Amino acid sequence: MWLHAFACGETPITMTGRQLTDGIKKTFRYAKRNGWRNAYYAASERLKQLKKRYEYEPPSDELLAAQRTHIWVNAPKVSVLVPAYETNETFMKELIDSVRAQTYSNWELIVADAGKGGGVKNVVYPYTREDARINYHRLGENKGISGNTNAGLSFVNGTYTALLDHDDLLAPDALYEMVCAAAAQPEAALFYSDEDKCDAKTEHFDTPHKKPDFDLDHLLTNNYICHLAMLKTDVLKSLRLRTEYDGAQDYDLFLRAVAAGKKIVHVPKVLYHWRSHGQSTADNPESKRYAYDAGRRALDDFYRSMGWAAHAEEDMHVGFYRTVYETNIFDVRSEVGLTGGRLVRRNKVTGGAMTADGTLLYGGMPVHYSGYMNRAVLAQSVPALDLRCMSVREELKELYAEYTARLEQGEGDAIDLSLSFCTEVRRQGYLLIYNPWDLCYTER
Repeated sequence: MWLHAFACGETPITMTGRQLTDGIKKTFRYAKRNGWRNAYYAASERLKQLKKRYEYEPPSDELLAAQRTHIWVNAPKVSVLVPAYETNETFMKELIDSVRAQTYSNWELIVADAGKGGGVKNVVYPYTREDARINYHRLGENKGISGNTNAGLSFVNGTYTALLDHDDLLAPDALYEMVCAAAAQPEAALFYSDEDKCDAKTEHFDTPHKKPDFDLDHLLTNNYICHLAMLKTDVLKSLRLRTEYDGAQDYDLFLRAVAAGKKIVHVPKVLYHWRSHGQSTADNPESKRYAYDAGRRALDDFYRSMGWAAHAEEDMHVGFYRTVYETNIFDVRSEVGLTGGRLVRRNKVTGGAMTADGTLLYGGMPVHYSGYMNRAVLAQSVPALDLRCMSVREELKELYAEYTARLEQGEGDAIDLSLSFCTEVRRQGYLLIYNPWDLCYTER
């Protein structure tokens, strides 16, 4: 059923009943955390985002056929690992069908069942007789998501292991695209794709997550890597999942891969469908509140492993974090040269984080809005920042003074001077970090 919602003074927005119900629930949860004023802005922004209709576009039949007949110089086996626990039988069947529909054929499916009932076995067993690549293993006990995944790892034979939740789906080209990325960058240890969400009946797809390429500072704000993740099996077996971080076990895994110096590669295609239903974090983030505490603890452990004097605090958005440095970021991290915030005029962003060509990333956005996937209010590395709203490490202050003097004397445009300065800072090997909570108000 399709319903209509209205933003003040604007045309109606078409949405499903599920989206409307979810939106109301999210608004109340948000207000409880952050107050009704912030909830008003969040709901207003959400309604505007819903105007941008999304339809998952599967690869064409011609493209899928070409992928199936592709001749590989090297075709590594990919183990798709699924820890299962009392899984809905329809969900399990659809999961298996999505794996069998893969255009890349050198895979094995490992279902590690920690449930007490026979539902998962009843679904999987008939498939094992039809397809030798499908393997069912009954675990002796339920050790939680991390323990069950680690137990399933003992049955894995592939060069790479892809992690698939027991109620989600792979796009038909998922493994093909991941293996292509691995062939292009064999030195990488972790590959991740874009994703979207689907309803319980897989009839509607929404909330596409088009992710950025790997950015540590962005990762420190939330587990944007999430799904689909494929790792070299030897790396996964060496790191394993840690039960004390259940709920955020993948986040902890990815952070430890970073700490171990592993290369991480983004595959910019929607290859994973995250199913939304009442008990999933996709549908209701508060349903696994413990997961966000585990994420905060995983971050604190990462800071310790890196030798950083810092700790994580939860952000206003559920599942997001801020890094709090005990002194300042320049003392803690020698690789960071600049941090910069947002210039604000009449409650709208007029300056701040930019692309290398000077395009303002969040220009014109109301300062109370969070942006796509909350990125406007998340720390992240960027190519350029605005001279008029930045902090500079001590070694760069003399250079910074030269550029600000030129700006004050009218010797150049603020954007051009900012780009020149930031280009020189990057040339010296420094990172530039966008700090959205640093606001600089201006009348011009």
